[in-house]
Amino acid sequence: MAENKDLMDAQEALAKGDFEKAVSRFNKAIKADPKCAEAHFGKAEAAVGFPKMSVEDVQTSYKKAVDLDPKNPIYQSSYAAFLVEIGRFNEAEAAYNQAATIDPDNARYYYSEFGMEYMLKAPIVMEKFLDDKTKDMIMAKGLKYLLKAVGISEEDARRLLSQ
Repeated sequence: MAENKDLMDAQEALAKGDFEKAVSRFNKAIKADPKCAEAHFGKAEAAVGFPKMSVEDVQTSYKKAVDLDPKNPIYQSSYAAFLVEIGRFNEAEAAYNQAATIDPDNARYYYSEFGMEYMLKAPIVMEKFLDDKTKDMIMAKGLKYLLKAVGISEEDARRLLSQ
């Protein structure tokens, strides 16, 4: 029962923006129940406002939550968004696709989020290697996901745009 109180305290601290306290409480909940996906996820989410946690620690917390509860699309998509932020685009793409598979009713949102975020962040991360061919590759991949989000094939998009 103690871990439930720790989890509740952690979630309350997170909701109030007390990220350091939230991380501490989530750690207590994890210590009491290492298989509590919700605590690992909460710790990762709280880490956004707690700069003392390393990128690797945050990634580990998200990954642990996803591994413990692989059918949770929120864990998958939040992990994917974090992966985009740190420039791990292939892993992010896989995580967004997994979220879409788990939650097909909302797949379009996962596809559009990946498409947009990839198009915005990849040029920044790949700045050193950014020639015209790389820019085109980034835009093409992002557009494919945006088309997928709205349910339009590449062929139909070409046809519609050529009118």
